[in-house]
Amino acid sequence: MAKYNFELKKKIVLEHLSLGVGSKALAKKYNVKSARQIRQWIHNYNEFGEEGLKRSRQKNNYSFEFKLHMVESYLSNEVSYEELAL
Repeated sequence: MAKYNFELKKKIVLEHLSLGVGSKALAKKYNVKSARQIRQWIHNYNEFGEEGLKRSRQKNNYSFEFKLHMVESYLSNEVSYEELAL
């Protein structure tokens, strides 16, 4: 089970965005271990919307050919590591 559920994350992010409450204050108010975690939720929300706050439970299976292509692309400097991760 996830430590922080979707509804709590959404509530915290929306409080930050609508009221301008800082991540440190929110971490203390909602007993979240670190303000950094809240900043990550805010970033994910801004980047992906509500989906960015949901925990991904899908397990992807990639073929050998796909994996080989990704490694070769990285080694030949066609794409960066960050681009491959997307």
